[in-house]
Amino acid sequence: MFRVIKGLNHNGVLAIDMDTKQEYILLGKGIGFGKKVNERIEAPENAKIYLLQQETERGSAKEIINSVGPEILEIASSIIMEAEKKFEKVDENILCPLADHIAFAIKRIKNNEQISNPLTPDIRALFAEEYEVASKAKDIIKEIEGVEIGEDEIGYIALHIHSSLGNEKIAQAMETAMLVRACVTSIEEYTGKTIDIESLSYNRLMSHIKYMVARTLKGETIKLDMNDYINERFPKSFEIAEEICKKLGNGLNKEIKDVEIGYLAMHIERVFSDEL
Repeated sequence: MFRVIKGLNHNGVLAIDMDTKQEYILLGKGIGFGKKVNERIEAPENAKIYLLQQETERGSAKEIINSVGPEILEIASSIIMEAEKKFEKVDENILCPLADHIAFAIKRIKNNEQISNPLTPDIRALFAEEYEVASKAKDIIKEIEGVEIGEDEIGYIALHIHSSLGNEKIAQAMETAMLVRACVTSIEEYTGKTIDIESLSYNRLMSHIKYMVARTLKGETIKLDMNDYINERFPKSFEIAEEICKKLGNGLNKEIKDVEIGYLAMHIERVFSDEL
């Protein structure tokens, strides 16, 4: 049983659980219609129920709720439900930060302010499934707010979705994308070749570096050492991979395990052999 604290609109209320005394946001068609403060209600079957965090990365959850329109909360909730269809388990605490971000993005677009994200291609390659879900936000926002968001904004939403799948915060995910982009740029400089960002091998390269970063941060390592074999067959690629791993380690403030060099060198060799 819930007690209504505040009606948000016809489709949402802020309420307190009568047993646990915790505050929740209840969203769903018609949930808020005609509801009054202090009214006791049962959550309907169609309700999407979110525990109200006291604090978020972007400030107080209550402040966010008071500053964004309830329709923005509905948009964020719809995106979360799309993510749950794809990933099943999603941290629903992204509701308020995601809503806050969407509200700010819509405001910028309506003011004709240009938004850009130079890492969008990298985010799309690194977090492909998250980006796929985030792309559905385009139609949701268009239908409710009449605003068209671009690929750069989809990239930012993808980072929110990614953060809801594990312990990596948005800032950390962005840093990973920046480090991976720096690695790819270095590979292009060393090889003198431009890597086609639409190619399958580019996506494989990005994915490999992403998991190499993840292994390094977790202190994990690859068991099979291919270094001697790869160094003998592809010495130039191996030399470049050594430099890339050194730079990446400096960026992470972590030592990249030597065993990683050979595997990265194999991807670099593909650049040399024009397999991208």
